[in-house]
Amino acid sequence: MRVVLLGTAAGGGFPQWNCVCALCAAARDGKLPTRTQECVAVSGNSRDWWLLNASPDIRTQLVSTGALAPGPGPRETPVRGVLLTDAEADHVMGLTILRGGPDLRIHAAPPVLETLAPLRAMLDRYARWDWADSLTEGGFVLSGGLTVSARPIGAKVPKYVSAAAPPAADDRWVTAYRVEDLATGGVLVYAPCVAAWTPTLDGLLATADCALLDGTFYTPDEMGTAVRSSHGQSAMGHLPVSGRHGSLAALARHPGPRRIYTHLNNTNPLLDPDSSARAQVTGAGVEVLPDGAEFTV
Repeated sequence: MRVVLLGTAAGGGFPQWNCVCALCAAARDGKLPTRTQECVAVSGNSRDWWLLNASPDIRTQLVSTGALAPGPGPRETPVRGVLLTDAEADHVMGLTILRGGPDLRIHAAPPVLETLAPLRAMLDRYARWDWADSLTEGGFVLSGGLTVSARPIGAKVPKYVSAAAPPAADDRWVTAYRVEDLATGGVLVYAPCVAAWTPTLDGLLATADCALLDGTFYTPDEMGTAVRSSHGQSAMGHLPVSGRHGSLAALARHPGPRRIYTHLNNTNPLLDPDSSARAQVTGAGVEVLPDGAEFTV
């Protein structure tokens, strides 16, 4: 299975357009590499490509990735569809850029599909897409030789969803994906939005060869009290990397798979290769890769 990290930053990208923090300033000065908003492409045969989330930066990401170039026909594309982990704006707004793409298939959990109903209606006026429940029992098969199963891992509701809306009470708002290559048996686990570490995640990593995981914040107080809560959990729905209850401590129980942090917020010191935070993570055997990184699983 080929995997391309199209984008590795959290919502807003890096640097953020309205931020003058030290990290964003360093990126503007060319001292740190810039990053687009988190998105991944996977393929089992190098011809059929599937996107894991669809960031607002998807046009730039597709244009800069040779394997995803259109052709040979005037409107042909190797992109077959999108697997959504949640309904956050930075994970779904790229669907509007893909509008008009023929015969795309979009997988998402029921509350996400329901919330996106107005967007779905708009997109279907450009080209009829197939919208599918990602939590279907037994998983599903993707063209190109990949099989997928989704697991609910969180109840984080996007800010734009009314608390009174019926889907807001659902506990399947956030899912993780397990993608397996039928030819090689290689398994990728993809979980860029993790509010708290759960036995479900332990189970997924126990069978994985590679895991792309939520690295949004390095510490729970990184953005001040607005994101701080007990046991290291972020009130913004992202488990911090560091600390006794952080994701790095949980990953220590899973030394087998290749482990990579993604969805890095602009405040995260992991963005700086020379930071002590990066040294700690690297020393623990966990990677932070740039946009455009490609590898096989």
